[in-house]
Amino acid sequence: MRPENIAALIDHTVLKPETTSAQVRRLCEEALQYKFASACVNSFFVPLVAELVRGSTVKVCSVAGFPLGATTTDAKVFEAQEAIQHGAHEIDMVMNVGALKSGDDASAEDDIRRVADACHRGSAICKVILENCLLTDEEKIRACKIAVRAGVDYVKTSTGFNAGGATVEDVALMRAAVGPKIGVKASGGIRTLEDLQKMVAAGATRIGTSSGVKIMQQLRTAH
Repeated sequence: MRPENIAALIDHTVLKPETTSAQVRRLCEEALQYKFASACVNSFFVPLVAELVRGSTVKVCSVAGFPLGATTTDAKVFEAQEAIQHGAHEIDMVMNVGALKSGDDASAEDDIRRVADACHRGSAICKVILENCLLTDEEKIRACKIAVRAGVDYVKTSTGFNAGGATVEDVALMRAAVGPKIGVKASGGIRTLEDLQKMVAAGATRIGTSSGVKIMQQLRTAH
């Protein structure tokens, strides 16, 4: 893959609670330099990122219900709407994992649908994080089907804040479950060019990583 094609897959991410404004500024500088798909931050930093990447191809990405997914749907909707008002183009929401594991698919679907609808009203993309490390394969497939019915643009593997991140097996499972029209975002533990290439081969169409610069440097060396 060409360097620009790989860069366009990457959501350049910093979501740790101790993140400083200086680190966010650095993130944006790197996103602009490499032309990453987006700069992904917690909602507090959305106005700063929107200001720094304005006029570029870099999108502003933020999160809702992050990282647990256990807040109320109203809270997630408000968080998504506020981030969009402040300049976010994409929202990565965390599904209600507890509802899914309780067999309450209707609540899980309603939660996702209402956030997805709020995103689309604001001309933003909605990605739903399944948090695969907490799910059985059967639950992952159910979650994907729920997300498709709820109208999301992407399903995403992980928050990166739990026991495990993206795996090639999960990405392939998700791609098979959602079909060809929905995006699949692999996130969590993707630190090398080889990691990224394996995820893309398995069906990922977006990569969430805090190692984007390192990956691009590896790509330059490889060429």
